[in-house]
Amino acid sequence: MSSYMTNMATSGVNTRIWVPRTLDLPGLLAKRSLFLLGPRQTGKTSLIRDSLKGAKVYDLLDSSVYLTLSRNPGRLAEELGPRDRVAVIDEIQRLPELLNEVHRLIETRGMRFLLTGSSARKLRRGGVNLLGGRARIKRLHPLTWKELGDRFELDRAMSRGLLPFIYFSDDHDADLQAYAGLYLQQEIVAEGATRNVPAFSRFLKVAALCNGTIVNFTKVSNDAQVARTTVYEYFEILKDTLVLHELPPWRKTKKRKPLASSKYYFFDVGLAGALQGRTFRRGTPGFGEALETYLMHELASYSDYVSGEANSFWRSTSGFEVDFIIGDHTAVEVKASENVSPQDLKPLRALAEEKLMKRYLCVCLEPRARKTGDVSVLPFREFLEALWSGEYR
Repeated sequence: MSSYMTNMATSGVNTRIWVPRTLDLPGLLAKRSLFLLGPRQTGKTSLIRDSLKGAKVYDLLDSSVYLTLSRNPGRLAEELGPRDRVAVIDEIQRLPELLNEVHRLIETRGMRFLLTGSSARKLRRGGVNLLGGRARIKRLHPLTWKELGDRFELDRAMSRGLLPFIYFSDDHDADLQAYAGLYLQQEIVAEGATRNVPAFSRFLKVAALCNGTIVNFTKVSNDAQVARTTVYEYFEILKDTLVLHELPPWRKTKKRKPLASSKYYFFDVGLAGALQGRTFRRGTPGFGEALETYLMHELASYSDYVSGEANSFWRSTSGFEVDFIIGDHTAVEVKASENVSPQDLKPLRALAEEKLMKRYLCVCLEPRARKTGDVSVLPFREFLEALWSGEYR
């Protein structure tokens, strides 16, 4: 098991914080090379430093490294010797042409490469060598409930998010605002994804208000004062830079016709709040959205790290909606309530009439689990413990 480590200044004293991460990089690289993708500050560098000690690292954010390898990709083979069995190339999306040389070294020397990136945009373009199945693709998410263990606090997670350096920060509000600005500057401008930064900035604030919803693209266009076709392009940028999860619709019901549109969630609840200009706290109108966004993060992390199963949601044309469907077997409705009512369970009961699922769960803030008909009402901690224990398969 690998870890995230950071230096924190508390009362003038530097403290090392160790958090075990779920991804086992040495184990994964023992089988084949690996693309490790994740937004900035999710802990990729710390994970590599802690778990791949001794591996040569080529950081393409370092201008001298970038210039050397862009001028002469063959320099990589010259510097890597017989004892170098694993090498790391950080921010590979900055120089996708280097993947041809990586491919050659995998074939001729049997080397393993860890190729990290904070954007998949340039890697998805036609003609880029993605190593022909010789490398897996994994995504690194912010910290999870399982990784934090006893250090997990729901209210802290809702107000700060789960990016490691912000979750443990002494000044999380300033750090969140700086991170949102850093994303605009470094990811969007540096990627060359758009030249109209003011328009994208307006769009981003409006898109944040659509977090966890089926997006009305025309309304976003009007509110952000951006052309509808550009809005579609901007949503693709957010997905390519790993900032948005697209949650597809689950469409296998027969009695009630399902909708066919996706929902979108920002990858971190703290970032969503910062872009909306608010902090999610219990009792506030946005706390339900925040809890749903946080559980989307846990489900996506579990899927990428462990199960490989797809997540989706169900919404009927008559207006019933269930927040999450795990695979084809588990329906999950999220309620930020300490007293779930029969009205809250109507969408789950409507879906249960189809008799297609193994289980129907309402995840909430109630203190104890209970069963009402086909529906299990679960405190969020019990749900997460069961999820990460592999019970929902």
